[in-house]
Amino acid sequence: MNQQHEDERSRIRTAMDRLLAGQPTCSNGSLTVVALAAEAGVHRMALQKRHADLKEEFYARVRAETHQTPEVEKRLRKEVVRLKEALKDSRAAEAESRHRAEQMALAAAVLILRRPDSQDQPALGNVIPFRPSDD
Repeated sequence: MNQQHEDERSRIRTAMDRLLAGQPTCSNGSLTVVALAAEAGVHRMALQKRHADLKEEFYARVRAETHQTPEVEKRLRKEVVRLKEALKDSRAAEAESRHRAEQMALAAAVLILRRPDSQDQPALGNVIPFRPSDD
């Protein structure tokens, strides 16, 4: 590793200590990657890409030292709950649609196979044609 890389890692670890101690100097003090990057003076993407291990270490320390769940994890957990509910609703709607399709198929089969007899014939005055006759 080069000197710049080591310097960034050192600044990130120092920033972790300040944030977890509640003594931020360059950020709003929230326990997020954005605040950690600002506190360390590194670009957020550098923290997430080059120093992903330190990002995970930070979140592990947040859980262990503050007994809090990181904000990112809270948001993701809420999103998982919302998506599970949407999936449940979607599956219920699919089952209902499938049930209706089966009912319509059965009704169509009954109508096709049914043989009209004299009792089933409607009175001619009650019949309304779909298309006007070409009389």
